Amino acid sequence: MRRGGERYKGLPPYMAEIEEECSVSLRQLMVNEGLIPSPEDDKKRRSVIHMLQRIVVRWIKIVAWKRRLPQHHINATNATIIPYGSYGLGVHGSDSDIDALCIGPFFATIAEDFFIDLCDLLKTRSEVSEVHCVKDAKVPLIRFKFDGILVDLPYAQLRVLSIPNNVDVLNPFFLRDINETSWRSLSGVRANQCILQIVPSVELFQSLLRCVKLWAKRRGVYGNLNGFLGGVHMAILAAFVCGYNPNATLSSLVASFFSTFAYWQWPMPVVLLRDAFAATGSPPGLMPIQLPCGGRQYCNSNVTRSTYCKIMSEFHRGNHLMKGYLKHGFNWNSLFEPYPYATTYAWFVKIHLSAANVEDLSDWVGWVKSRFRSLLIKIEEVFGLCDPNPTEHLEACEKKPNIVYYWGLHLRNINVSDIEPVETDFLKNVNNSGSFQGAVGGIQLSVVKASQLPKNVECDTSNRNKKVTRACWRVRDDNQCKDKPVYSRHLPGYVVGYEKMNDREAESTDVKC
Repeated sequence: MRRGGERYKGLPPYMAEIEEECSVSLRQLMVNEGLIPSPEDDKKRRSVIHMLQRIVVRWIKIVAWKRRLPQHHINATNATIIPYGSYGLGVHGSDSDIDALCIGPFFATIAEDFFIDLCDLLKTRSEVSEVHCVKDAKVPLIRFKFDGILVDLPYAQLRVLSIPNNVDVLNPFFLRDINETSWRSLSGVRANQCILQIVPSVELFQSLLRCVKLWAKRRGVYGNLNGFLGGVHMAILAAFVCGYNPNATLSSLVASFFSTFAYWQWPMPVVLLRDAFAATGSPPGLMPIQLPCGGRQYCNSNVTRSTYCKIMSEFHRGNHLMKGYLKHGFNWNSLFEPYPYATTYAWFVKIHLSAANVEDLSDWVGWVKSRFRSLLIKIEEVFGLCDPNPTEHLEACEKKPNIVYYWGLHLRNINVSDIEPVETDFLKNVNNSGSFQGAVGGIQLSVVKASQLPKNVECDTSNRNKKVTRACWRVRDDNQCKDKPVYSRHLPGYVVGYEKMNDREAESTDVKC
């Protein structure tokens, strides 16, 4: 046994050997699926964080000078960068984004100094591209690419002159009198640090979280904007299971994860710290999960009646499969089998979003997705249960950049015209629910049969090697619609160009433009 006898206490020797082999095979699957970043990738990400740290230190000195602070205060002041999310927890993949919090002192404002001065400073860097200010989100942030890695950078303002590089965000001294925006921005970092302090084994927690996130993505129950479980939800659930199974192996932790939450008595909240939850009052939402950093805060959740049913169905499926994980012939691939959308639903709501260019599309899609919960609730009122598949697709023949979603409907017989009031209601919500600063794009809702799905849309994601879920687009001329798309060898969903087809090939190809 390679992992300490404590974990196999009470098991017959042959069962302990099977348990170990099962864990080893699961770790190998994680490697095969690309869940473990290479040393080179880790080095690159550390370099990004290091360079961002140098940038924000330079920025805060400039801000202090603009505020005409005394020279000794300018010399003493400091700002810092703290990674959180999947990278902060050490569960990122080679294609993961970096979530990093910028923490600055009391005199550096978010509206002027962060969104203007720091944003302008980032734009001067040759390593930085695609800089966007997302001011209307619950957690405002600057989004950009640094050496090709997407970075989400929110801001928190503390009531001190200088921020230590190793600032303890759990220390009440630093949290006094901070504003609501800073508090929300800090919650992700604070949750990460609490989780890493609580779990008995950080390495086992990280492995379990990688596994359950892969499961959630494959089975279509990952993504808070679509009403499912987000990264912080999954992290807390994984940490909860680890806390109650301190001597477990990886494979037994996965089995315990599903057996625990398949029969969890929701809306009883999941709480990591027992003394953090007061029994008074009702916890919010259908699946309340409490943040582990005190104050009886709950993770923001968009779970609806439909997504609750889907999540619970997948918990039960996982629990059923894991009952046989110690039996001969058990295959981990069955747990991570992609959800078969195209064969499960007869009807789909098609959500078509478009914009004039790719930058406008990115902002527009982000804004519309932040309102998806209201759309899902309206669809539930009209059509019943709905499965909001988070996979993004595109219509390649359309000139404008676009993103298309196909949400499954449970009903077998549907009045297609019922989608019209849903679209009207959603358009009002999108246009009236906030001050969107970007260029307004297009929204079209329609209902299509499964047989009407485009031939190139893999709604069932049955290709196990397909790792790309985000659509890419290319502008095409009208005379290109009979050309054959050429896909990347490395990214199966990515169109890199078009190959001219001869007349015979064009006649035999069913393309609707």
